[in-house]
Amino acid sequence: MRDILNHPAFKMACDQFDGVADFLNIPETMRERVKMPKRLVTVSLPVRLDSGETKVFLGHRVQHHLTLGPTKGGLRYHPSVELGEVAALAMWMSWKCALADLPYGGAKGGVAVDPRKCSIGELERITRRLTSELIPFIGPQTDVMAPDMGTNEQTMAWIMDTYSHQIGHAAPSIVTGKPISIGGSLGRREATGRGVAFLVNRVADMLKLPNDCRIVVQGFGNVGSYAALGLAKYGARIVGVSDVSGGVYNPKGLDLNALQEHIARTGAVLNFRGGDPVSNEELLIQPCDVLIPAALDQVITEKNAGKIQCRVLAEAANGPTTVKADAVLRQRPEIFVIPDILCNSGGVIVSYFEWVQDLQSFFWAETEIFDKLYRILERALDTVLKEAKKHNIDHRTAALSLGIQKVVNGKTIRGLFP
Repeated sequence: MRDILNHPAFKMACDQFDGVADFLNIPETMRERVKMPKRLVTVSLPVRLDSGETKVFLGHRVQHHLTLGPTKGGLRYHPSVELGEVAALAMWMSWKCALADLPYGGAKGGVAVDPRKCSIGELERITRRLTSELIPFIGPQTDVMAPDMGTNEQTMAWIMDTYSHQIGHAAPSIVTGKPISIGGSLGRREATGRGVAFLVNRVADMLKLPNDCRIVVQGFGNVGSYAALGLAKYGARIVGVSDVSGGVYNPKGLDLNALQEHIARTGAVLNFRGGDPVSNEELLIQPCDVLIPAALDQVITEKNAGKIQCRVLAEAANGPTTVKADAVLRQRPEIFVIPDILCNSGGVIVSYFEWVQDLQSFFWAETEIFDKLYRILERALDTVLKEAKKHNIDHRTAALSLGIQKVVNGKTIRGLFP
C-alpha cells in the first residue's frame, strides 16, 4: 500500500502522525491501524467530450477510517490529483473531524482534470460517471462528499441526482455543500472562511494585536476571500492577497470592493492596480500581523519559514506547512500558529450541520448555524491551547494529539473484528 501512496503530502502526513504517536506512546500494533487508510478506490472514467472524442480520466476516493461514523471529505478537480495526495488529505480530515468532536472519519476524493478546460456538459458527465462508479462505496451512512478545489454546489447537485436515481428516491444527505433549494444549508459556502476569520479575531484579541492588524492572504479563492472579508468587518486591514495568477501587496491596505470587481471582470488578481505586484512566494514573506495561507499544501518550507514576518500564522489550507518548516517555527515562539485541522475546520463543521438537517428534514436559521459553529470553534481552540500548555508542546502537536487520541480510543473500545 505504501508504494501506491508514494507522494510528498502523504509522507508529510505520516511523519506528522509518527511524531505525535511517539508523544502519545501509541503501541506499534495500533499505529498502523490508525494511520493507514481503510479503503482506497481508483476508477477509470471514460467520458465523451463535446468534440465527440472519448477521454478516460482517473478518479480516486480514499476513506481513512469508519470507526466513529461515516467518512466525510471533499472532492477536488485538479490536473495534479494523485492517490497519495488524496490519502494525505483524508488522514488530515480524520484528525480534523475528531478534534471538532464530529461523528466522522476522514475521506477525500479527486479527479485528475483541469476544470477550467472543460465545458459544463463535460464536467457534468465526469461527475455523473464518477458517482456511478463509486455507488458501492458511498452513502449517507458510509461516505459523504463535499465541494473542494475545482468543484462547487453544482457538482454536488449532480452527485446527489445520480445517486438518488440509483436508489429510487431523493437522498440529499449523500452530499453537503449543495444548493439550498435541494437541501443545502445556509452558511455552508462561506463557513470555512468565516471560521478562519473568527479564530484569527479571537487569537488577535488574546495577543492584543491592533484592531486594524495587517492581513496577508495567499489564495483568494472561496476560503481566502471569505476570510479576508470577515476580517475586514472585524476592522482588520488586508494588505496582500494572491491567486494562481500572482499577487498584490499594499501596506496601507487594499480596497477589497475594487479588488472583487477586478476579479469579477478579469477572472484573476493579476494586474490589479491597488498595490504592488508580487509573486505567491514573495507574498508569504511580506510584513504583516497575520499570514493566511489559503491555497495549496506545502507552501511554507524550511527555506522560507525563517523569513516569514507575521505574528499569527493561520493555516486556512490543508497541510501548508511542511514538517521541516515546523521545526523552524518551533524555534520562533513569537509566531502563534493556528494549525490547519483547527483553523479550516469551519467547512466540515457546517457540512455536519447540513447532513444533520437533511437526515431530520428540519432546517435551521443562519444565525443558529453560525452560533453553533463559533461555539464549537471556541471550544476546540480552548482545548488545543490547554493541551499545549499542559504538555509544553506546540499547537500543531496539541491539535493532532487530541484528534488522533480520539480515533485510537474509538478503535480500542470497538476492538478488532476477527
